[in-house]
Amino acid sequence: MRKLIVFLIVLIVLLGVVDRVAVAGVERDLANRIAAAADLSGTPTVTIEGIPFLTQAVSGHYPEVRFDLGTLTYGGVPVKNLRGAAYDVTAPLADVLQNRANIQARRVAVSGTLTRATIDKYAPSGVKIGGNGERLTASGEVTVGAQKVKFNAEMRVEVADGVIKLQAEKIEGVPDQLAQLVSYPIKFKGKLPFDVKVTGVKNVAEGLEFSAEASDVPIRG
Repeated sequence: MRKLIVFLIVLIVLLGVVDRVAVAGVERDLANRIAAAADLSGTPTVTIEGIPFLTQAVSGHYPEVRFDLGTLTYGGVPVKNLRGAAYDVTAPLADVLQNRANIQARRVAVSGTLTRATIDKYAPSGVKIGGNGERLTASGEVTVGAQKVKFNAEMRVEVADGVIKLQAEKIEGVPDQLAQLVSYPIKFKGKLPFDVKVTGVKNVAEGLEFSAEASDVPIRG
């Protein structure tokens, strides 16, 4: 009986070691694929959620694969802490081992932060962006006729057709009709990783945190 117990303990330990070695290998493969899909020069950090891993590997289905792409400039817009997750990833073990391209995620969600410096960079000339983490503000001066007039305003942030837009409201110093002179979009020149589309944005201490999603995403090597 004691020998059986020892054997079972050793077997469990060995399975645990094999599980960790296998997950490291698949995470490395997915990291390379994600780097290629996102056109990264480096390799992202990838973590496969859920245990035991071998059960997922044999089934070829991973409920959640998380990744961290780091800080980079994408589509001409600097993005900080770009990270996300791929859900319901279909990755047949044979395809992974032979580096075939038949790997797909039912949904990919990413988020990243646009710093105050980035938001300010895309503002109209003469407009300075500030804020306290709860609301963005704008101040500066705009040209009205032949004069430059100083103003202060609060900025409403929204997403329309996948574009982040900042709209001046509660503007002081100039007529409300001139709020459009302070309003502006932040556009990514090109596609974000995995062709995700921006779906939401919120104020955070560092600036603006956006979220984006895509469905039925191929993760090619």
